Amino acid sequence: MKQVLIVGFVLLGLTALAQQPPQWKGKFEQLDQMLPSPNEYRSGSGAPGPKYWQQQADYVIDAELNDENQSITGAETITYHNNSPDALSYLWLQLDQNINAKGNNTAKTTNNSVRDSIDAATMANMASMHDFDGGFKIKSVKDASGKALPYTINQTMMRIDLPKSLGPGQKMSLSIEWSFNINDRVKRMTPNDGRSGMEFFPDDGNYLYIIAQWFPRMCVYDDVVGWQNKQFLGQGEFTLNFGNYQVNLTVPADHVVAGTGMVQNLREVLTAEQYARFEKAKTTFDKPVIICTQEEAVQREKIKSKEKKTWRFTAENVRDFAFATSRKFIWDAMAVKVGDKTPLAMSYYPKEGNPLWEKESTVAVKNTLVTYSKYSINYPYPQATSVHAASLGMEYPMICFNYGRPAKDGTYSDRTKWGMIGVIIHEVGHNFYPMIINNDERQWTWMDEGLNTFVQYRTEVENYPDMPKRRGPADQIVPYMKGNPEIQRPLMVNSESVVRSNFGNEQYAKTATALNILRETVMGPELFDKAFKEYAERWAFKHPKPADFFRTMEDASAVDLDWFWRGWFYTTDNCDMSLDDVKWYKVKKDQATVENKGKTVAKGDLATKGNGTKPSDFSQGPQYFSVIPTDNRFYGEFANRLDDKAVISKMENKNFYEITLSNNGGLVMPVIIEWTYKDGSKEIERLPAEIWRINETKVTKVFAKDKEVVNVVIDPLKETSDISADNNVFPKVAQPDKFDELKKKGK
Repeated sequence: MKQVLIVGFVLLGLTALAQQPPQWKGKFEQLDQMLPSPNEYRSGSGAPGPKYWQQQADYVIDAELNDENQSITGAETITYHNNSPDALSYLWLQLDQNINAKGNNTAKTTNNSVRDSIDAATMANMASMHDFDGGFKIKSVKDASGKALPYTINQTMMRIDLPKSLGPGQKMSLSIEWSFNINDRVKRMTPNDGRSGMEFFPDDGNYLYIIAQWFPRMCVYDDVVGWQNKQFLGQGEFTLNFGNYQVNLTVPADHVVAGTGMVQNLREVLTAEQYARFEKAKTTFDKPVIICTQEEAVQREKIKSKEKKTWRFTAENVRDFAFATSRKFIWDAMAVKVGDKTPLAMSYYPKEGNPLWEKESTVAVKNTLVTYSKYSINYPYPQATSVHAASLGMEYPMICFNYGRPAKDGTYSDRTKWGMIGVIIHEVGHNFYPMIINNDERQWTWMDEGLNTFVQYRTEVENYPDMPKRRGPADQIVPYMKGNPEIQRPLMVNSESVVRSNFGNEQYAKTATALNILRETVMGPELFDKAFKEYAERWAFKHPKPADFFRTMEDASAVDLDWFWRGWFYTTDNCDMSLDDVKWYKVKKDQATVENKGKTVAKGDLATKGNGTKPSDFSQGPQYFSVIPTDNRFYGEFANRLDDKAVISKMENKNFYEITLSNNGGLVMPVIIEWTYKDGSKEIERLPAEIWRINETKVTKVFAKDKEVVNVVIDPLKETSDISADNNVFPKVAQPDKFDELKKKGK
C-alpha cells in the first residue's frame, strides 16, 4: 500500500539514522545468503522436500571374537539401495579401525611436545611406542556372484569400483571378509581410539570388550555433498545410513553379550532361570529385574569356558551396530512406558561397577527415554542399553558405553554418582540425536552433541533436581566465553577444526547453553518446545543439515531467529552489555516556560549537577524537563488533535528513567532489567534483542515508572551469559582505592 510520509515521521526516521553506528555489522541481516538455496529435496520451511531421498544399506554379518588373542574375524554381506537420482560408478566405505593402524594420519597430525617429568603413558603415545598391529585386514571384496571387486584403501576410507554403474532405484549386494586386532583401551594410542576396544582386569584375569567401528560401513551419499568421505581423524564422529541388520556374534560360551537390536535366540544362550527373569522384566515398570546376577558373573569369571556360543541379533532401521561382551557382566532390565510402546531399559556391568550401577544405571536409562520422548519423538526402538566401561562415554543405536566406577570397597562420591548419571543420560540420549535424527557428525558436531546436551540438561532438571548442572545454565558458559579468542571457533566449522581443549565447551556446552537461552529467554518454553519437537518429527530417520534446523525453528514458531543463529553459531562473539548511564527525570509541574517552547532551563532542568559532572547515582534527585504543545506539523493530514493538557497531566507524577546501554562483546541479546524501588519492591522488565537492530553497539531508552527507583541491574538472573557483571549495575558499585588497599597490606 502506498503511504504518505508526514513530517513527524520523517523527523523520527532521521533521528534513527543519526543513531546508526559508523560501521554497521549487519547482525540482524537475514541468513538467506549464507544458507543453501531451498530445492525439491529440502524446502525453505526446513522440512524435507517433496523429492527428498536417502540411501539405505542393509547388513548380514557373521563374526567371531577370539578371547585368547583379542581379535575379531568377520564376513559381511551389504545390500546397498541407490535411492538417489544419480548413477554411481564406485562406492565409498568407512574403515574406522584404521585409526589404529601404523602410520595413521591421526598420529601424524596430533600436536605434542616434550616436557620435564612427563608420565610414561603420555610419552609412549606421543612417540608411538606401542607395538600394536591395528587396523582392518581386508581379506576379500566380492560381488553377489563371488567375483572379486577392485578396491583402493585411502587411510580410513575404501573405494570399491563397480564393473557397471549402479543406476537410480537399483540395488546391489557385495561381500567383504575382514579381521582386526582389538586395541587395549588403557594405552590410548591415538586420541579417541578408546571409543572401542578391551579392558583387562588383572584381579580375575578377564576381559571386558566394547566393540564399535568394527566392520566396513557404507559412507553416506546425499543431496548436499555427494559422498561424505572425509577421513576419520578421531574427533569428528560418524555419518551413516539407515538399514536393517542381522548380526551373528560367536563368543566364549560363558560370555553375556549386549548389542544393538534384540537377541533372537535368548533361550539358547541363557539358562532357563535367566530367561524367566528376562520375561519378567518385560512387564516390570517399578524397578529393574536382575537377569544375570553378580553371583553368576563371579562364577563365570572363575570357569573361563573354552566352548563357544552364537548370539543372534536383529535390528531394523538403525544406522549402525555395536556390541559389548564379557563373562564379567551382570545384566538388569525394566520396562518403560513410552506412548503405546514399552521398550526395555537395560544395563550391563561388571561387579566393579556395583553397588552404584545396580542402583542408578537402568533408572537413568528409563528417565532419559521418557524425557527425551517428550521433547523429541516417542522412542521407537525395543530397548536401550547402558554398558559400564572405564573412563568413557560413547553412543550407538540402542547401546552406549559409560563410565562411573566406585572404589574397590564399593564406596563412591557424589561426584562419581552424578558424573555417571550425567553421562548415561547423555549417551542414551544420543539414541535420538543422532541415531534417529541422523545428522552428519563428521561435519557438524554441534547438531548431535549440542542438541543432545541441551535435552540432557532438561532431563537432569526434571528428574534430578539435586544434581549439579554444568552444561545448559547461561552463567556456566561464561568462563569459556571470556577465554582466549584465538583458540575459539564458531560452531559452524568442521569438527576437526575445533581446538581439542575447547571441544566440550564449544560443541557441547555452547550449543546447549544457546538453546537453553533460546528456550527460556528469547522464545519462551511453549514456542520453543513446539518448534524443537517439529524439527525432531520432521527429520526422524532422515539426514538433517544445519539449515533444516534453523529454518524449522523459525517456521514453526514465527520468531525471526537469524540474528541468534548468526551470533551464537557463526561467530565467537560474547555477550558483554554495560549499563553506561541512568538518568532520572520528572516533568516540571510549573509549565510557565511552555510559552518559551522549552528554551528556559530552570534549576536542575536537563543540567549537570553540582560541579558540572553528570550524576553517578540518584542522590541529587531528578532532573526536570518541560513538555510543550505538539506542533501541528506532527499531525500531517490528520484533522484530529491530541489533548496535550490531558497527556501532560498523566506525566506529572511519573518518574522517567533514561538508560544507556553498550554492547561491548558483539553478541546481541535481549535486555533484561531489574528495577528496585524506594519501597523495596522489585520489577523485572524484558526487552527483545531487536532493541539493537538499528544501533548494534549502543541504545538509549526511556521508561516511565510510578515509583522512585534506587537501583537498576541488567541481567539480574544471569540469563544471557554476560561475561562481566560489574558493569551491569547502577548506581555503580564503589571500587576500593588501590592505594588504600596497598596501605592496608603494609606495602
